[in-house]
Amino acid sequence: MPDVQPAELLDRIADRDPPLILDVRSAAEFAAGHVPGAINIPFYAVLFRASELGPRPDVPVIVYCGHGPRAHLASAALRARGFTRVSCLAGHMAEWRKAGHPVQK
Repeated sequence: MPDVQPAELLDRIADRDPPLILDVRSAAEFAAGHVPGAINIPFYAVLFRASELGPRPDVPVIVYCGHGPRAHLASAALRARGFTRVSCLAGHMAEWRKAGHPVQK
């Protein structure tokens, strides 16, 4: 699936129709600020903790990290676990912050 633009994700959050948002950065990075409503599973644990995302592998999942590499690894792990609607946040957290979108702590 194509990357999701930060403004599109912000609109979906505002419309109260967000996809599952997965932050794959470290717990410390997550605590310092994340996309509102995101859950945190570090990228290296996604393959083993994918069941925490729920029983439906067809749910849309938006994955992000700081700049991209960890999110792409985590996306591949989710697809290997059968998730079919996995996208990345375009520009990841760096672009989210640059755009001035809200950050939850």
